[in-house]
Amino acid sequence: MERTILAQYVKEMRKKYHLTQVDLSQKAGVGLRFVRDLEQGKTTLRLDKVNQVLCLFGTECGPVPMRRNETD
Repeated sequence: MERTILAQYVKEMRKKYHLTQVDLSQKAGVGLRFVRDLEQGKTTLRLDKVNQVLCLFGTECGPVPMRRNETD
């Protein structure tokens, strides 16, 4: 799986706060497998669970405008 911006962000923030994947899963109330999948860039994750993790870092995932090519 290709690392996504979200995956990189979660991993960087986890390390910034000196958390293991187990620590993060427990504090966010999600499974360890979910944290691993999130950090690996899995593309089919539940948004509510993603936001449970992001909430620990004072952020959330939501709709944002898409960048469009000038030819579109």
